[in-house]
Amino acid sequence: MSGFYVSVGDRSTFSKTVGESDVYLFAGITGDLSPNHVNKSYMERSKYKRLQAHGALLVGFMSTASTLVIAKSREGADETPVSLGYDRVRFLAPVYFGDTLTVEYTIGSIDTARRRSSGDITIKNQDGTLVAVATHILKWVKND
Repeated sequence: MSGFYVSVGDRSTFSKTVGESDVYLFAGITGDLSPNHVNKSYMERSKYKRLQAHGALLVGFMSTASTLVIAKSREGADETPVSLGYDRVRFLAPVYFGDTLTVEYTIGSIDTARRRSSGDITIKNQDGTLVAVATHILKWVKND
């Protein structure tokens, strides 16, 4: 464990097939009704030819992978991990309804003095195409 709750190299994966309902529900919850996500005829006239998932939905999947990598560290911990955010988030390829995504989250560094860990995140589709990347920062906050 390296004297911290997670170790460099700890990893988790999360896979999910993106369904039409995922995108429409996310659009409704967030209010992001961009035609790229909810207007089929509009997108059929575009270069992409079909609806795309929201990038922010992918960030939600990144959060799921983060939760999975730290799940075991919470047992008996006297600190609570909280997200400080995502850096260098990039959406590299479109995600369509029916795509199966695999999120891989790997602890890349630990700063024990600042009580932080960072995770390197990749998301690939079923064809192995890299569709998104990010770095996630967790702060470990002492419990009272």
